[in-house]
Amino acid sequence: MGASGVIDETETGGADPAEPSVPAADRIEGGISAERLVLFTDAVTAISITLLILPLVDLVPETASAHEGASKVITGHLDQIWSFLLSFAVIANIWREHHRTFSSVTRLTRPLTVWNMGWLLSVVVLPLPTEMIGTFGRDRFVAAFYYSTLLAGMVCRFAMLRILKTTPALLEEDSRTARQRTQDLYTESYLNVLALAIAFALALAVPVLQYYSLLLLAVLPRLGRLRRPHTTG
Repeated sequence: MGASGVIDETETGGADPAEPSVPAADRIEGGISAERLVLFTDAVTAISITLLILPLVDLVPETASAHEGASKVITGHLDQIWSFLLSFAVIANIWREHHRTFSSVTRLTRPLTVWNMGWLLSVVVLPLPTEMIGTFGRDRFVAAFYYSTLLAGMVCRFAMLRILKTTPALLEEDSRTARQRTQDLYTESYLNVLALAIAFALALAVPVLQYYSLLLLAVLPRLGRLRRPHTTG
């Protein structure tokens, strides 16, 4: 069987001997386009990143009720503000990486959709440990919760890229550039998972580092980019 297990919004796709097969069990009954999945993912991510600010908004009436000055909303809650900025940057970055992942995807399979929902779950959960950071500070359980949530999302993205790498029929037809980009993203995603696992271990072993160890995510993947050949398109 060719790409008949891959479907889009209007058809299940014709068989093509040149394309790797997709198991029949991976079909999406009823059909759904990659564009619709991306739009849905963007909407959920936008809601999650917006929810991060709500606990800070609630500080305004709390501060007023305590008869404190307006500046106390900022100066008296620096931990909450820091955790908000941290998670805002994290969600913005993982959304960007998700966008890169799906930039050339035109068709879907059930496993790809399921892993995408797992990725979304990690994004939806993230505001909770973010609020806990602002409330409990450098608590080891909170750090483990936060890192576990991030790691779950990165593993889901890695799984999605593996599916795309092994099933090029899901990408733009006859696009060697798209396939090479997916291969590069797959390697980069592996390095991201590795970097986060190391950062997680450092955060638990050396509490003073905790969330600063996330800077490793800016190092290992960049080294991977420097080592691979430059591709255009």
